[in-house]
Amino acid sequence: MTGLPPARERAPGKQSVLRLGDHSFPPEQPLIMGIVNRTPDSFYRPGLTWDEEAAMARVAEVIAEGADIVDVGGVPAAPGKPVDAAEEIRRTAGFIAAVRDSYPGVVISVDTWRHEAARAACAAGADLINDSWGGFDERLAEVAAEFGAGLVCAHVGRQQPRTRPFRVSYRDVMADVLARTQQLAEAAVRAGVDPARIVIDPAHDFGKNTWHSLEVTRRLDEMTATGWPVLVSLSNKDFVGETLNQPPEERLAGTLAATAVSAWHGARIFRVHQVLQSRHVVDMVASIKGERPPARAVRGMA
Repeated sequence: MTGLPPARERAPGKQSVLRLGDHSFPPEQPLIMGIVNRTPDSFYRPGLTWDEEAAMARVAEVIAEGADIVDVGGVPAAPGKPVDAAEEIRRTAGFIAAVRDSYPGVVISVDTWRHEAARAACAAGADLINDSWGGFDERLAEVAAEFGAGLVCAHVGRQQPRTRPFRVSYRDVMADVLARTQQLAEAAVRAGVDPARIVIDPAHDFGKNTWHSLEVTRRLDEMTATGWPVLVSLSNKDFVGETLNQPPEERLAGTLAATAVSAWHGARIFRVHQVLQSRHVVDMVASIKGERPPARAVRGMA
C-alpha cells in the first residue's frame, strides 16, 4: 500500500494538475500527443517512420508543429506479422533514448501493452506508458510506479491485443467504459502510481463498433466528470471512416470534428497524426470556452 487515497475518493468533476516527467500541466491546458510509429505496417501511411532517420525527422516536425508529447510505438494495433517483446524493444528503446538526448524537455510516451517493453522504454527516458490494450498485462502499473512514470488506462472491452472487435455489445457502453477505466486507475494507485500521473482513455474503435465510438464521443463529458484526465485517440480511426465512408487518408475533417467535440467536453490529451491542425482545433475550442486568450486580438480595438 502507498498511503494514497483510493481513486474513488477524487472529487467528481474536479480536474487537477497532470504531471508527466518534470512537467506540470494545469487542467485548462490541452496537450497534443504526436504519433511516431516505429513500424513498417501501420494502418495510416505505413512505413513513414520505420527508418530511424525519418522517425527523428518526424519527431522534429511534430514538436515544431506544437506537440507537447511524442508517442513512440513499435507494434501495430491491427492483426499482422507477430512482433515479440525483444523486437518491440529493439524498435523503441534505443530510439526513445535518442529522442531524450535530442529533446531533453519533451514528454515522451511509449505505446505498449507489455511490461518488458515499458521497462526498457522508461529506462531509456519515457515519461508515460500508453497502454492502449487496457491492462492486458497487469505488470505495467508496477513499471510505472517503479520509474515514476505516467500510465494511460484504456477501455477495450474483452478484446485481446492485435485483434479486431467481433459482434461486440454493451447494455450501456459508456457505463462499461467508466467502470473499467476507473477500475484500472484505482488498481494503478494501489500499485504505487502517482494519481497525478494517471490518465483514462475511452479507446475509440478498440472493443467497439462505430455506434459505440460515436456514443462515447457524444458522452465524453461523463468521463471528464470523474476527475481523471482523459486522453482521446481519434486520428483517422475507422469510426470516422465508416461514418463518412472515407479511406484513412481522407479522414482529417471527420477527425477534427470529433476532436472539437472531445475538447469541448474537457478531454486533456489528443493523440494525433496531424499535429498542426489538431493544435489549432483544441486551441480554438479552449478560446471559445474562455480558457485561453486569443493569440492576437486587434480587430475593433482601435
